[in-house]
Amino acid sequence: MQKITLASASPRRKELLILAGFSPEVVPSSVEEKITGADPSKAAEGLSRIKCLDVAEKKKSAAGRSVVLGSDTIVVLDDRILGKPKDRENACRMLRRLQGRKHQVITGVTIALVEDGSIRETDTFSSRTDVWVASMSEEEIRAYVETGDPLDKAGAYGIQGPFARFVEKIEGDYYTVVGLPVAAVYRHLKRFL
Repeated sequence: MQKITLASASPRRKELLILAGFSPEVVPSSVEEKITGADPSKAAEGLSRIKCLDVAEKKKSAAGRSVVLGSDTIVVLDDRILGKPKDRENACRMLRRLQGRKHQVITGVTIALVEDGSIRETDTFSSRTDVWVASMSEEEIRAYVETGDPLDKAGAYGIQGPFARFVEKIEGDYYTVVGLPVAAVYRHLKRFL
């Protein structure tokens, strides 16, 4: 398995990298996630970049060569970015807005090559998927929020968990919604390994 450094504590991203044949070393970024700008793709890419470069800076002192991957996922509804919910009520509000509608999920990815004490090269890109959520009753929304599942996820849901029963369809890459567009990551990583 190819070794890479994952600049994220997300167990989902780690699992996806293993699925793709990589052996990730997890070194979570310590930077504060702050969305800047109105363009959703640029926002996701920017967040992935600051996470990746934060960890790449730490890797500069290590001997040899390292490949660092940072990623961030955002949810967009009516051109507004929905981040992670602040609390359960905020999660309920987000889900009320998403239910019965289509929205977009964008995952930004940055890969950095660290070699001989410097960051030699970076590559940043994003992947977008449309998601349709079924109509949900207030009871269904509250029951889902009470599971705790949505509290650490952009848009207040995770497609791979109990929320799956409310996803009517997607158009695009499923793994983008989970948090890492595996095929695109593999294509981009090949030139760094």
